[in-house]
Amino acid sequence: MPRQFIVHLQDPLRVARLMEAESTTLGRSDLHPDPFIQFAHWHAAATAAGVREPNAMTLATSDPEGAPSARIVLLRGLDEHGFAWHTNRTSLKGRDLARNPRGALVFHWDLQQRQVRAAGVVEQLDEEASAAYFAGRSRASQLSAWASPQGQRLDDRAQLEAAVDRLATEFPDEVPLPPFWGGYRLRPAWIEFWQGRRDRMHDRFVYLRQASGWHIERLAP
Repeated sequence: MPRQFIVHLQDPLRVARLMEAESTTLGRSDLHPDPFIQFAHWHAAATAAGVREPNAMTLATSDPEGAPSARIVLLRGLDEHGFAWHTNRTSLKGRDLARNPRGALVFHWDLQQRQVRAAGVVEQLDEEASAAYFAGRSRASQLSAWASPQGQRLDDRAQLEAAVDRLATEFPDEVPLPPFWGGYRLRPAWIEFWQGRRDRMHDRFVYLRQASGWHIERLAP
């Protein structure tokens, strides 16, 4: 007898969104020659549509043996070089990237039934860029960045709160950039744009980085 799922996986809201998305198509002529400009257009549309956190992206890394790890981080910069974010460099993702500087990103904007994927080499941002971003964070966020040994075991929450209180005394005015904290940039070898359509007949295009520039191909859904 087949095993029964506790939760029925057919989502009626998703079906409704796909029906709405049917009016949104993606053809080769709709794409900007520059994938970063195309991304900016889609990001702006997601923001205008009320996506709660359009900067949220899944970041996948792996260790030298290929063991994968993924988590949600926030996009904090986009330019002609790639996608940037900031984090604790002693975290699991930081340790992965120190030993295997490659990664993959996924953005999913459900309201538009759109997805963007990218993969490539990851590089550290310099201290000047990291410090400039860190200086713009709230004081509370700066202190917690110092206090949190990200991903390591805590006895209880009080341990973390005590560390914040101690650091607030240690840094009564400006909070400096922690030596273990900074930015990263993924320089994509390829970027894929996916537009959901009904009946799995999705539109899907990939930009491939070549010596002469970006080459665009349509992919099967």
